[in-house]
Amino acid sequence: MPLGAPPAERIPEATHRTVDFAKRKPDSGSKPGPELVLGPKPTPEAEPEPIPPSRFDAIAEEMLAEAPVGETSDGAQVWTVALGRVGDAVRDGEVERAAELASRAVAKASGALGPRHPEVLHLRELCAYIAYLTGDPARAFDLSLDLARKRAESGDPAAAYGNVRSAATAWRAVGDAEQALRMGRELIDVWTTLAAKPGPAASDPRPLESAHTRMTRLTARAAAAEA
Repeated sequence: MPLGAPPAERIPEATHRTVDFAKRKPDSGSKPGPELVLGPKPTPEAEPEPIPPSRFDAIAEEMLAEAPVGETSDGAQVWTVALGRVGDAVRDGEVERAAELASRAVAKASGALGPRHPEVLHLRELCAYIAYLTGDPARAFDLSLDLARKRAESGDPAAAYGNVRSAATAWRAVGDAEQALRMGRELIDVWTTLAAKPGPAASDPRPLESAHTRMTRLTARAAAAEA
């Protein structure tokens, strides 16, 4: 080393020590810092409206239930007795007799409870389902769509949408293009009105879009048949 030159700086050796930050604890006298707030907290999104099943599906499930439950206490016995008789006929393969029994039950319940009583509407759903089973989709459609209107008027959009979905199921079983077009216009009119208001129909737009798509295909089929 040349004379007069300052001594070289000694660089300390690196120590190989691992610090476990996860286990470090704050000093006994330390306090946690304030929470960092970056603007207002987002409002949690509302839970989506539950989508009710098709009333056809609901009725089928009720027919398989060991202990059917009516919609009201005053009409529960009417429903239980009717469903038991109709269900027995269906299980025996006598769907025509089942349809007759269901119609009789509706007429009897309407006289006793009134035509718009919830249990009477429940029985009409049974009639619509049995009509679908007997291969009469047009009757099943008419009954289901009428029920959808009544349920909507009574302020029950979930039940109304269930009936609309049943009507859509029956409509898709109609093969004649001209008839299906007439039914489809009526269905979409009720469906669109229901979807314009808060409720499960508004939360479930794809089936309505599918109905519009079918209408396009039916229109093309009808035009081709006339050509």
